[in-house]
Amino acid sequence: MLAAAFASTDGVLLAVVVALIASSALLALAETSLTRTSRAKARELVDGGHHGARALQRLVEDPEGFLAPVLLLVLLSQLVAATLVGVVAAHLFGAWGVAAATAFEVVVIFVFGEAVPKQWAVRHADRAALLAAPVVAGIIGFPPVRWISRLLIGLARAITPGGDKGAKTDVTESELLAFADVALEDEAIETDERTLIHQIIEFGDTVVREVMVPRLDVVAVEASTSAEQVLEEAIKAGYSRIPTYHESIDDIVGIAFTKDLVRAVRTGEGHKPVREVARDAHYVPETKRVAPLLREMQRGRFHLAVVIDEYGGTAGVVTLEDLIEELVGEIVDEFDKNEPLIEPLGNGSFRVSGKMPVEEVNELLSAGLPEEDDWDSIGGLILARAGHVPAASESIEVDGYRLTVERVVGRRINLVRIERAAGEQLSFSPAEEGAEPPAGKLP
Repeated sequence: MLAAAFASTDGVLLAVVVALIASSALLALAETSLTRTSRAKARELVDGGHHGARALQRLVEDPEGFLAPVLLLVLLSQLVAATLVGVVAAHLFGAWGVAAATAFEVVVIFVFGEAVPKQWAVRHADRAALLAAPVVAGIIGFPPVRWISRLLIGLARAITPGGDKGAKTDVTESELLAFADVALEDEAIETDERTLIHQIIEFGDTVVREVMVPRLDVVAVEASTSAEQVLEEAIKAGYSRIPTYHESIDDIVGIAFTKDLVRAVRTGEGHKPVREVARDAHYVPETKRVAPLLREMQRGRFHLAVVIDEYGGTAGVVTLEDLIEELVGEIVDEFDKNEPLIEPLGNGSFRVSGKMPVEEVNELLSAGLPEEDDWDSIGGLILARAGHVPAASESIEVDGYRLTVERVVGRRINLVRIERAAGEQLSFSPAEEGAEPPAGKLP
């Protein structure tokens, strides 16, 4: 009876349904794979010479151009397929045909037209994108589809708040950092590579004040000092460049190079004042970012700059080595006194150098010390909150943390013990698994 009721037109309609479901599956695969492909990935595939990569690159450069027509055709395919199934089911089963058509739509169309192709696209994103890109490019190039798509895109832009603003989303620094973390988890990069990526990205936000040698640590000489005496001072300090000043360190007038001093002494001119052999100094504000300063040092071929504060006084000096250390970590030579910047003391407390940046302490100890523009280091935080230069053994509480000054040199806070005020324990949590507390150069 069912065979008798089955007409040739029903067979044609079912064939059309199969074709529509296949079309829906291909378009669903295209939607998932293309939206998951970044512009960077598309360029990588183009550089690799993959077939369909150029079409893929054009599509991901303008996601609005393909998303609307793909979604429209998916919807049309599924709606038409569901309607035709309903017609055939009603002809074959009568009133029960509606229930049969509903079950078919839920199970078959969803599973084979949506779930299966999208799951495959997620698991094989590159292959799916390269497969779908030429097809989608051909579809949106078809005039009727292109015209309807433009109409729909215009309607969507008119309805969507903001219009064309933000059509292209830039990748933020936090996303790049997250990409590096995910790449490390997926073993696509090594731990050292992840660390270097983080340091390079953070390098662009660092200002000179955060990396300079502070004024108190600057070894400088009066400009009238003889070249021979300055050479002895440079050898004793282990420096190849010594700033020279006129009346005070706030009036640095030049930089004496050790090789120039040696030449002066060897030629019998060691008695001359150092200002006669010193070279011109370069000056930079303490708020200057280190990335452009590094480029300036490369172009200008100088390795040391005098850092000036907002009042024109000398805040410190910054060297090429200081900038490079921001990228690759501390560079310790035979003249440096190397001592841990963080030292575990047991019972969840740590001893840290007063010059250590608050941001780095928070990261390494999973702490929540306040980070503001008024200070950069732990010592600066204590001075700001205490309101005076504290004596050794003096403690202050900041946001649930007890900071105890352990050593003061002159007016500088040299060592600080950090612990939780409520008795909870801090723990060392480096970015790299198995890393030791960092060491640095002490002045």
